[in-house]
Amino acid sequence: MSVRGPLRERGDALELVAAEAARARGGTGRLLLLSGATGTGRTALLEAAAGHGETHGMRVLRARCSPDPHPPFAAVLDLLSLDQDALGQHSGRGTEPPSPVHDHGRAAARLWRLLLAHAGDAPLLVAVDDVHRADEHSRQWLAAAARQIDRLPVLLVVTERTQYDVGPAGPGLAHGLSPDLVRTHTLAPLSTDSAAELVRSAFDDAPADAWVDDCVRACAGNPLLLHALLDDLRAVPGARSPAPVPSTCAALYPGAYPAAVSWWLDCAGPATADVARSLALATTDSAGHAPYADAELLAGMAGADPARVPGWLTSMTRLGMLRPSPVGGHPDYAHPLLRDAVASGWPGARRQAAHRAAAETMLRRGDPAQAVAGHVLRAPAIGAGWAVGVLLDAASAAVRAGRAGDAPAFLRRALEEPLTPERRSAVLTELGSLEFLTVRPAAGMSRLAEAVRLPGTPRDRVRAAVALGTALTGQGETRAAIGVLRSLDEQLRDHPDLARTVQTASALLSDQDADVRREMYRWLRETAERSPHLVGAAGRALLVRYEATAGLTSARTAVRRVRALLEEPSDPLGEPFLLGTAAAVAQWADELDEAERLVERGLAGQSASLLHPMHAALLNVRADIAAARGAHEDVVPAARPVGRAPGNQDALAVLALVGQGRTDTATALAGDVELRDAPDSWEANRFLYARGVLRAADGDPGAALDDFLECGRRQSAREVLSPVVTPWRTAAAECRVALGRPEEALALAREELRLATVWNTPRLVGRSLSTLGTATGGRQGLDLADRAVRLLREAPAGTELPAALIAQGRQLTAAGERTRAREPLREAAERAERLGAVRLHTEAQQALREAGARRAAAPRTGTDALTPSERRIATLAANGRTNPEISTLLHLARRTVETHLTSAFRKLGIRGRGELAGALGQGPYAGEANRFDGAGRHGHDVAEHLAEGTQEAG
Repeated sequence: MSVRGPLRERGDALELVAAEAARARGGTGRLLLLSGATGTGRTALLEAAAGHGETHGMRVLRARCSPDPHPPFAAVLDLLSLDQDALGQHSGRGTEPPSPVHDHGRAAARLWRLLLAHAGDAPLLVAVDDVHRADEHSRQWLAAAARQIDRLPVLLVVTERTQYDVGPAGPGLAHGLSPDLVRTHTLAPLSTDSAAELVRSAFDDAPADAWVDDCVRACAGNPLLLHALLDDLRAVPGARSPAPVPSTCAALYPGAYPAAVSWWLDCAGPATADVARSLALATTDSAGHAPYADAELLAGMAGADPARVPGWLTSMTRLGMLRPSPVGGHPDYAHPLLRDAVASGWPGARRQAAHRAAAETMLRRGDPAQAVAGHVLRAPAIGAGWAVGVLLDAASAAVRAGRAGDAPAFLRRALEEPLTPERRSAVLTELGSLEFLTVRPAAGMSRLAEAVRLPGTPRDRVRAAVALGTALTGQGETRAAIGVLRSLDEQLRDHPDLARTVQTASALLSDQDADVRREMYRWLRETAERSPHLVGAAGRALLVRYEATAGLTSARTAVRRVRALLEEPSDPLGEPFLLGTAAAVAQWADELDEAERLVERGLAGQSASLLHPMHAALLNVRADIAAARGAHEDVVPAARPVGRAPGNQDALAVLALVGQGRTDTATALAGDVELRDAPDSWEANRFLYARGVLRAADGDPGAALDDFLECGRRQSAREVLSPVVTPWRTAAAECRVALGRPEEALALAREELRLATVWNTPRLVGRSLSTLGTATGGRQGLDLADRAVRLLREAPAGTELPAALIAQGRQLTAAGERTRAREPLREAAERAERLGAVRLHTEAQQALREAGARRAAAPRTGTDALTPSERRIATLAANGRTNPEISTLLHLARRTVETHLTSAFRKLGIRGRGELAGALGQGPYAGEANRFDGAGRHGHDVAEHLAEGTQEAG
């Protein structure tokens, strides 16, 4: 290795060389041993020592040892510039060397005499590089020479690799020599600062600190690797600045760095190289799990001595090549590029064998399934039962942990193992479900279709058919989905429970198509009347739900019937249908706590990795419960793809955003939904209703009316007449009142009240009465409004009451009773503020001013509810001040500061200091959330903290 630029951090070594050279020139020689790990610059330092000797009049003899096969005394012959044939022709002067007498003794003596002849002409500096690679005769000769040169003008400078390897190394050159005869200097890797300075000196433009740090970590301060990496990074054609440090060697050109890493491993020997590459594979987990790269695992992967591996890990950590992983603390390479360079040296078959060995080692000691499966993924087919079990367990664990996207890889790998047809069907069903739900819906449907065709148990075939039917329905192919389920009829004649489950699934899936729905429920009703035992509890619950939406039964009767059905025994495959249907009926009946319990029970019994129509239905009911309670923040979703078909969550989100007064955001969300080509489903109808509410709130009652009427037309075609799902008639009636057509409004409002009275819950009837009162007007309208308010006070959550109070207050104002009007309007403002219903709060404040109120109701929450002291302290805390600092600044006791902050948190509806900036008007929603009265009494507080996911304080 040639010297490249100035030697860094080698000043003490050069001083030692100079001192020993001067000593040798005075006639007293010594062995100077320069030791260090591969790539630390031993050769460069040896060249510097030779240059120093030449500069000071010493004759320099050089030899570089190699690992290639060589004859005896090859290194010494190289040193003295002799070939093997010339060895016998020399007979110099001097004493016999102190080497043992053996077959090669005469040759050793001749070489010694020749060395003495050179020393007689001038002081010698004998430079031998990589003596650990020398042949055994040369090593013995050099050790023997070291014992004699203390009386000669000879400095013997030798470099030797000293690094802890997995394969034990033999004794070093100085082994057995007296300490007086040897001076040893060990070279350490460059410090971080010196390595960074070396990197910066390689470029004219000063590179960024982060880039320099990347280079240093990728090379661990090793000069050999640093120079090689810099050569690659400077070689990018046309680059004006250093190329980014990549994570893989494939991005490097011409490849000096991976070649240097390979040489570094070759120097360490095959045992160390295998352990090093095992570590690289073990810490590159394709499934994204925490690596388990301990000594036992590495020894198993490499077939190495487990007693030597811990020492190697410690040594590599001290050299900077390894550092503890941030996850789990296991050793890992200092940079991904270094890890990749180490791993790339193994051919594919050797890698696969190492992964299998790792999996077997980890399984034997009981490591988590996902960690074991991470290695099985990268091994060839194992053909053992444990491999399939590990892969399936890993897939289940990934789904439970919320990483469903990881699970398909495990399941696809499981299909490569030998499986019975039944087990293959089960794996295909789960894999198809997950692929359909994640990123490959077409592939998922293909897997599910294969699972349905395979021979298997009836229960497995039903699972596969239900999953495929759910997927087909999701693609708008409801009739095809029903066809798949009906294809099982012949096979399930001897399995009545499973046949009932298939019928129930067919009925539920038919909800996505109006025509199919009518056919399915007609068949279900007729079958239930003729042979109830053929329908089962879940099917009869669906009939209860159908009657509820068709306006044929009351809430009390419906709840009583589903509760009775819940007491009946049910098949595990059919139970989710029963629980989900019962939860929907309970939610419509305002039995919200019971509905929530049923939802959680239904979801707990479902496999998140299997497509099932009731899974989405249960999530929809859960969202409906949140909306019924006014928990707007629980139903506003994260960003979703543009152009998607409308879902129930979209409808609820639009309604929640309108309620929060965030109509701009609601409009943007509604614009992302593609309604024109959406299938004729109940979810599309619900979205039509929500969009109508948005348009009405935006002051466009004509467009809103169109949406409400279209929603009503579609729902009626589906035989969904009751307002339990979409109260489109009351909404359309309010639009017609706003458009000056009260007669048309009355007809809609009366029909809505009639249907609401059939279902007969306070919320439904009260809302209908309120709208009818507005459409009716006059004294009769006031009576209806009064009845509506009294009834809605009995409704849970109270979400409908503020609107009814506003309607009552406005009717009183119109009747000239402005003083009476203020009381319900003030109550409406207070309740709306408590619920976080910003739009209703604004309406109440406006109505109060129309009723002659001199000032709006005093807020109990939000920024205007803060006292001056609370606001001052909260502002300081939002700016990063600690409680002691605030106490000092305001000359208050610390306890006082804490009390004021606690009160401010409660009024602002936040949980801690991190949310103060947003709640006080410094957050991203500050402009949008300023939705309160025109005088600007309230800022962004309620809308802001709801947008941040907090809950309004009462």
